[in-house]
Amino acid sequence: MTYQNYPGYQNQFQNSYQSPQQYSFQNPYYENHRNVPSIAYAQIQGGPLAPDLQGYVFFRNVPNGAEVYVEVKGLPEYKPAKGNKKPIGPHGFHIHEHGDCQVGKKDDPFQAAGGHWNPDNQPHGNHAGDFPVLFSNKGYAKMSFFTNRFRVKDIIGKAVIIHQNPDDYQSQPSGDAGKRLACGEIKRYQ
Repeated sequence: MTYQNYPGYQNQFQNSYQSPQQYSFQNPYYENHRNVPSIAYAQIQGGPLAPDLQGYVFFRNVPNGAEVYVEVKGLPEYKPAKGNKKPIGPHGFHIHEHGDCQVGKKDDPFQAAGGHWNPDNQPHGNHAGDFPVLFSNKGYAKMSFFTNRFRVKDIIGKAVIIHQNPDDYQSQPSGDAGKRLACGEIKRYQ
């Protein structure tokens, strides 16, 4: 596939998975230039609370920042808050400090990934690793956005976490997004 088809990728998760090596990130802006942008990816895998959750997150250097592209399937469907229970979804989506996706406790998985990645000690809601929430569309979500908070080299070895609940972007230090449903270590692609 070429950049001209980006970001659609023809809904590859609805048909069959493609590994990161099967993607082509050819951007006409960079053709015939030596400084091709760096790319990283995280392969997302659900834990005991969402075993069917899987997908990819791609990070690509672009002028003045990075582009983030996520596509996942197996997200729990939205359930509104009831009483003291928080809603299930939309799902908090962040970069966490450590690229360690060990499950650990089955009822509170992926704690080894640490807290939100916050390299410049900002209050929550302004962490470099704070991303928009993911909306489940019958378990499927796809999103692309730009951030000027980091370059690809800054996030290699960190982890992407998808949470059970929405991030409130104000609770300190990390938004109260609930249990960790899935994790993926961020690795250099190119």
